[in-house]
Amino acid sequence: MNDESLPEPDRIEGAPHPRETARLFGQGAAEAEFLDACNTGRLHHGWLITGPRGVGKATLAWRMARFLLATPLAHNEGLFGAPPPPETLDIAADHPVARRLLALSAPGLFLLRRGANDKGDRLAAEIRVQEVRRLGTFFALSAADGGRRVVIVDAADDLNTQAANALLKMLEEPPAHTVMLLVSHQPSGLLPTIRSRCRTLRLVPLEPPDMAQALEQVGIASDGDPAALAELSGGSVGAAVRLINLGGLKIYGELMGLMESLPRLDRARALKLAESVAMRGAEERLDLLFSLTDLMLARLARSGAMGQAPVTEAAPGEAVLFSRLAPDPHKGRAWAECAEAIGTRARHGRAVNLDPAALVLDTVFRIQQTAGA
Repeated sequence: MNDESLPEPDRIEGAPHPRETARLFGQGAAEAEFLDACNTGRLHHGWLITGPRGVGKATLAWRMARFLLATPLAHNEGLFGAPPPPETLDIAADHPVARRLLALSAPGLFLLRRGANDKGDRLAAEIRVQEVRRLGTFFALSAADGGRRVVIVDAADDLNTQAANALLKMLEEPPAHTVMLLVSHQPSGLLPTIRSRCRTLRLVPLEPPDMAQALEQVGIASDGDPAALAELSGGSVGAAVRLINLGGLKIYGELMGLMESLPRLDRARALKLAESVAMRGAEERLDLLFSLTDLMLARLARSGAMGQAPVTEAAPGEAVLFSRLAPDPHKGRAWAECAEAIGTRARHGRAVNLDPAALVLDTVFRIQQTAGA
């Protein structure tokens, strides 16, 4: 298999690739900061785009690349003076640069991401040094598209040690008119010297209105509450897409239904939930169930510790339920300890391939025990 036949490592299943996404929602401050740097002649050669997964970091990187390659380095003043500075990063979809970027054929762009493994039959687990070294050939070519070159690294967290050191050398001595855009979900794990040579753009979780618009743009409809979806996804469009595809809102609603029966457990409902995620091919739903259970217990523990139920409910009746189950900091600590024990047990159970239904029921019984203590 060649690189073209492998799945794209920077694509979320069920959603368009970031280069195919026309608009970016909820990140106006980051866009304005970058645009101001361009318009005032303070364009840095390295940009570190950070924030939680799925909030639009790669989409912003492609918007920045499209803007840079479609915007000339210098404006000819002509008869009527210099044109006004751009007010947005938007580039028309029919612009030649936009079309070439969409086809991954823009000569001024280098996309650094995980490639094929040594056998060529699947994606490598990391970005390796030989992929970074290909940048040398790219930099040796003459500049095009307004005289600029743009490098997108998605994601910089995937760089192995040798690759990170090789990229660092290029950040230290970048070619003229070259801008490097590094996408990072966990910038603390990068080399401090890489971070210090980049200007950071921090993206934030999306609010419910922005989340609804972003999902509409990628053609994914949700009949659930946008506020609940934003809460459960942490403001991440990528996580929201996964929730919608796997029925996450319904699973969380089932968890809430079980919690409402505590301290007397509705065993029939618990068994039905366990069986629904234990079927063959339901591994992703099982993982999601444990993720949502961990999130629910964390929200419950926080509610008790703060003495206040969540302002935004992730399911109807959540605030009243949490106030009953975690009325004070003492009970909040008990739920935090429960969450830690369940998480450890779940990780061990998945590692040794315990029966999924038994693992789910064990989790439910531990929650019941904490509720009745």
